[in-house]
Amino acid sequence: MSLNRSEKEAVINEVTSLAAKAQTLVIAEYRGITVADMTKLRVDARSKGVSLSVLKNTLARRAVAGSQFDVVADQMTGPLIYGFSEDAVAAAKVVADFAKTNDKLVIRGGAFAGKALDVNGVKQLANIPTKEVLLAQLCGLLMSPVSRTAVVLGALAAKKSEGSAEEPAAETAAA
Repeated sequence: MSLNRSEKEAVINEVTSLAAKAQTLVIAEYRGITVADMTKLRVDARSKGVSLSVLKNTLARRAVAGSQFDVVADQMTGPLIYGFSEDAVAAAKVVADFAKTNDKLVIRGGAFAGKALDVNGVKQLANIPTKEVLLAQLCGLLMSPVSRTAVVLGALAAKKSEGSAEEPAAETAAA
């Protein structure tokens, strides 16, 4: 169905605002995907904070013009789904995970931090742990020396209390 001029402007404005907030854009070809599979993909994406859109490529090119995602405007051809995310890895992770189970979704590329990504770049970005996992790993690294010191001090205190408990018993036996 064809859009009139005001509807096209509304789509461009919406995608422009998405692009302004997003850190990552992933582009994938969805030719041959069933409606049920596409719905599953959208639900998964929505739950992880990723905005998936099927757009006319000319409108998408106009919307990203002048933004950090302008570097992939030449890749915007064919039936594409566009995934924008504020989290640096969320869009790549959602699309790459879905592409593993559904061979009809073909990752074309993407953009991150003003640089164009090829298929391998998107997959590498998807393999980076989420922000929450990275923070948990950092906390574990910071807590490790503290917990090790506590274990050593506990062992020293236990050894010292064992040693002081044995000394009076040795003195009474000698007497």
